[in-house]
Amino acid sequence: MRFYLGSHHPGWLSRTGLPLFISDVRLSRYKTLPRAKGRWALDSGGFSMLSVHGSWSDGPTPKQYAERVRRYAVEVGGLDWAAPQDWMCEPFIIARTGLTVAEHQARTVSNYLELRSLAPELPFAPVLQGFDLSDYAHCAHLYDKAGVDLVAASVVGVGSVCRRQATTDAALIMSTLSEQLPGVRLHGFGIKTTGLGKYGALLASADSMAWSYNARREARPLPGCTGHKNCANCLRYALAWRNRVLAQLTPTPSSPRRRHAHRVAPNQLALFDLEGAA
Repeated sequence: MRFYLGSHHPGWLSRTGLPLFISDVRLSRYKTLPRAKGRWALDSGGFSMLSVHGSWSDGPTPKQYAERVRRYAVEVGGLDWAAPQDWMCEPFIIARTGLTVAEHQARTVSNYLELRSLAPELPFAPVLQGFDLSDYAHCAHLYDKAGVDLVAASVVGVGSVCRRQATTDAALIMSTLSEQLPGVRLHGFGIKTTGLGKYGALLASADSMAWSYNARREARPLPGCTGHKNCANCLRYALAWRNRVLAQLTPTPSSPRRRHAHRVAPNQLALFDLEGAA
């Protein structure tokens, strides 16, 4: 799979060739954009927008967002895909917006269709939103009803799971989607190391900023790091964390994960094909 390292700092795009996951909220502040050394994907900043404002009304319009992504694709380069202006479905987000899960799903699909209409040449990725398992099937049906072939998409995001990885919910959602949507290349948003170990082999890609939380919790810089109290914004720490996580997930010849590789959709790479993550 391709493992995108989440970062608060768009400037890292010009500092490392490893895959990065960068937020539009941060990147849009740059007058002069960094030139990417490697591949990357764009987060629309939907979680921050909805949790703080309760809607997209204070964010870019779909036309403005499409124009931003077009600029990123040309000036930054290396863009694999961009998330739409989707609507997350965690209960506290639903309470914040005052809408229903079904309405969030409808708006997510509608925004994807609008962005694709505005800029068909740009790699916008459809996202499945929901909370209960049946919600995700309903969202997939909405895309199908709109004429969107999820199998043809380079990647399909699975939203509203990153804060549920301590439960069995996320693993059940990912395994069920993998079974019910054969051939669809799933992307897991904000997947923690626990989640990668449980269902990473079912994903085509994933992103994580767990390194920053870990560094803040450790509350001390790495040996040789100077100028900061912790490494929550440190590229050196982030790269070391990434290498450590991928090394821990690499199976041995006797690993049971290798025996279950047949569960991965035919056109997906297994989690442990680390060449695709580099």
